[in-house]
Amino acid sequence: MTLPPTMRAMVLEKPATPLRERHLPLPRPAAGEVLLTVATCGVCRTDLHIVDNELNAAPLPLIPGHEIVGRVAALGHGVTGLQIGDRVGVPWLGRTCGECVYCQSGRENLCDAPLFTGYTRNGGYAEYVVADQRFTFLLPDEYDDLHAAPLLCAGLIGYRTYCMAGPTARRIGLYGFGAAAHIVAQLALFEGREIYAFTRPGDQAAQLFARKLGVTWAGDSDIMPPERLDAALIFAPVGALVPLALRAVDKGGRVVCGGIHMSDIPAFPYRDLWEERSIVSVANLTRNDGLGLMRAAAAAKVRTVAVPFSLKQANEALACVREGRLEGAAVLTID
Repeated sequence: MTLPPTMRAMVLEKPATPLRERHLPLPRPAAGEVLLTVATCGVCRTDLHIVDNELNAAPLPLIPGHEIVGRVAALGHGVTGLQIGDRVGVPWLGRTCGECVYCQSGRENLCDAPLFTGYTRNGGYAEYVVADQRFTFLLPDEYDDLHAAPLLCAGLIGYRTYCMAGPTARRIGLYGFGAAAHIVAQLALFEGREIYAFTRPGDQAAQLFARKLGVTWAGDSDIMPPERLDAALIFAPVGALVPLALRAVDKGGRVVCGGIHMSDIPAFPYRDLWEERSIVSVANLTRNDGLGLMRAAAAAKVRTVAVPFSLKQANEALACVREGRLEGAAVLTID
């Protein structure tokens, strides 16, 4: 296929400023990489943390975006297992060293020298993107491009967070009922677990959305659920939710913080942690998480709720995520 010399992209040029539309030279895949024509790219809260300079290790200028659905347009030297035209997804974890103690022990999500899509390497708010072939996933045919995008981070990080709740957790609380939680809820309900949805105080729309998915209970995040929980998964970047979630879980319960960034956690009394309650965090993902999620989502017939925006509307989409004005996930569609 004939490739153009340039591409459109939405670029972060300075910290905490709106993205700017730019025409940039078309990137070329190096050995082991593929060039993708981007079809859609989800807009994640992590993108917002990067744009707002709460995560400030990004080399600028930067193209954000790490929930990428695209088709292989060109192959770098040595690429195997992918062909021109294959539809793949690209997640947050874009490359690992393969050599550190974490990579060697099956914990590549903690790699000492990683690259992150849309953060330390350019991402999918563009017409084209380069990706490491090892960190691309063939996508289930059940999902079109729009609805596949949220699986690549909201789904993947949500899935890893959900798995860390443990196999015996029957009553699970989800704090922050947005893109990740609406996927996790469906996986958990398919497995016969009870879901308790916590939203911003007074957010009746989000609570109604949760009830439509079949949760057992939905209410404000600052109140206690009607039953003690076995686990609480926190997707909102609000540290004050951690002590609240600790008080909501039963003896032996676990609070899992699923975000990459969170405001400071307030002090809380030791008695709220006692009786073998625990607080853990989730970092990134592994390729096994990707394979596991794709299987689980297809089996559970997970329905992602996606709100489309054009590439030029990236700033508007980020504002909607910032203000919690979305039911489901924002997704950029690349015309």
